[in-house]
Parts: sequence; C-alpha cells; structure tokens
Amino acid sequence: MELGGRMLWTFLSGMGRRRGSWGRAFSSWQPRLPLVGLSSAREQVSHWTAVFEKRGIPEARESSEYIVAHVLGAKTFQSLRPVLWTQPLTAWQLQCIQELSSRRLQRMPVQYVLGEWDFHGLSLKMAPPVFIPRPETEELVGWVLEEVTQRPCARGTQGGPLILEVGCGSGAISLSLLSQLPKSHVIAVDKAEAAICLTCENAQRLQLQDRIQIIPFDVTLEGSWTHLLPWGPMDLVVSNPPYVFHRDMEELAPEILSYEDPVALDGGEEGMGIITHILALAPRLLKDSGSIFLEVDPRHPELVDSWLQSRPDLPLRLVAVRRDLCGRPRFLHIRRSRPQRGCPVGAWPGPQPARGPG
Repeated sequence: MELGGRMLWTFLSGMGRRRGSWGRAFSSWQPRLPLVGLSSAREQVSHWTAVFEKRGIPEARESSEYIVAHVLGAKTFQSLRPVLWTQPLTAWQLQCIQELSSRRLQRMPVQYVLGEWDFHGLSLKMAPPVFIPRPETEELVGWVLEEVTQRPCARGTQGGPLILEVGCGSGAISLSLLSQLPKSHVIAVDKAEAAICLTCENAQRLQLQDRIQIIPFDVTLEGSWTHLLPWGPMDLVVSNPPYVFHRDMEELAPEILSYEDPVALDGGEEGMGIITHILALAPRLLKDSGSIFLEVDPRHPELVDSWLQSRPDLPLRLVAVRRDLCGRPRFLHIRRSRPQRGCPVGAWPGPQPARGPG
C-alpha cells in the first residue's frame, strides 16, 4: 500500500513502539483509571476519548467508540440501539473496555486490538504481524469482479474463474472474491506462516474452505512456479504485493513498522521487487488472454509499462490503469497474449532490472 494511502487509516493505529515490546509493556503497565460512576456506554466513550486525547492517540473518539461497541457486540457505536447508550454496563464489560483501551494506549492498531475487521462485507480475524487490509484494496476486488462479470472468458470453463492470489495475508482478497463468485476457486499463496494460518482460519470461519487451496509459496525462488502447475492454468492472478519504495519505509507511521510484517510492505529499491517476480511468473500459469490485477504505488504504472516493454519475451501487456478514490493511479490490469513465434517456451523468464528510456 502506498504511503499516502496508509495515512487514511492512521486513527486505527496510532504511533506505535518497536516490534515485540507491546506485550511486555501491556503486561507490566495497567492504567489506574477509575471506573466507578462510568457505568454507561456513552460515559465510557467520553472517558476514554479524553484519556486518548491526553495521551496523543489519533482520532481518539473513533478509537473509543470502536472499542466500546465491540465489547457490546456491535460493529460501530452508531449501530447500537440507543437504549444501550445509557444502560448500565456490567463489571465484566467495564473490565473488557479497560483492557482493550490499555492496548490502544500502547498504540496497537484498532484492528489488532479488536481481533477482527470488516473487508468488503466480510468479518475477518486480524492478528499481528499479518498485514492489515486497507480500504483501497476493496477497490481492487471490485475491479476484478467487474472484469469477471463483463468478460465471459474471465469466468473460466467451469462457470467461474480459477484465481491465483500472490501474498494472501489475512485472505481478504481471496475470500472476498470467493464470496461474490460462487463458482470460483482460488489458489492463495504466501511465504509467511502466520499469513497462511490466518487465511486458513478466516476461510473456515466463512465456510469457504472447500473452494480455496492455501499454499506456502515464495514467488522469489527461481523455479517456484513449477509447484503451482498442477493447479493451473489460471484465469486470473491478483495481488496486493509489497510495493513501498525501500527509501520510503522509514517515513511510514511508526506503528505500521512496529506491528505489521515489514516484508509485506517493503518492495525494494523502486518498490518493484515482488511485482517483477509476479509478472515473470504469470505467463507460466495464466491461460491465453488471462489477466493480472495489481495494486501498486502511483509511481508504478509507468515503471511497470517500461519494464514490460523491456521484456519482449514475456507475452504480457498493460491494458488499463485505474485510479483510487483519491484520484491516484493505483491499480493495474495486465493481460497475457499468445506467445510470439520464436519465444522459447521452456525458458525461465526471471525478473530483470527495468531499462531506462533510450
């Protein structure tokens, strides 16, 4: 996810601490905050809003509202029945609110504090250090759904597409597509064990496990594509890969680097490290006229197009760029064409540095 886009949800995270310290800090520090007389949901929101503001927690009211609503079994404070706003809370509810708020005071992202978050209408379990899905990635899912609906060839021979997601994280993209495309099947891959486990758990929670294969897989290993051949050929490849420029990593909000796996963020020198591996892998696995959909940094469309032009051995072309809701070029649609005569079918198309103009 791009630097500016991440700031859209800063209130969900705060400023953070160094990786691994929050557990010790939370276990050794408990806020000595009086609960007597703060017996209603509304009073708890006001109390913790003031505490968060005093401690410099961004979007203090939103944080406190999410926590109180979660303890009361709702997604948002506004969705609670008004009678619950002033109804006395139990001692257990008050204790839960205090414990979750204590974690928020340690700058833990709200998604991790609550242990769940909604994405494209699905409730997904969240757990550190697995990458937290961002709102703009829902736009990527929407574009893929449009493509499948409008192009019959993208639906596959079984009535639904066979989709490969590279870097599944929590399973947000894969499971959203499965829920909207009842005849589809997904191969979801990630090299992080925590991501593989979380995607499995979310698939089971949503009862989608029968249509998804979740495979440990490192796209950067030469020849790794052979492990996916038995599952193909694919109709679509979808990915929200690590694409932050390495030099921009230090500019990310501290809480992002403190809690989320930096490997899921850092795309290398020009943010293209994993992207080029995906593009090199895709022709081996895609059907003719199959598609690749990527979320990228706004600087990447030109870089990707230049890289593809420098690789005539790859039967891929950039066919569309779509902007996000903030107007930034964020999503790419790349299509596989039939291999040109004379291209060696058995050669490994490994990634190479992009060539500059001229």
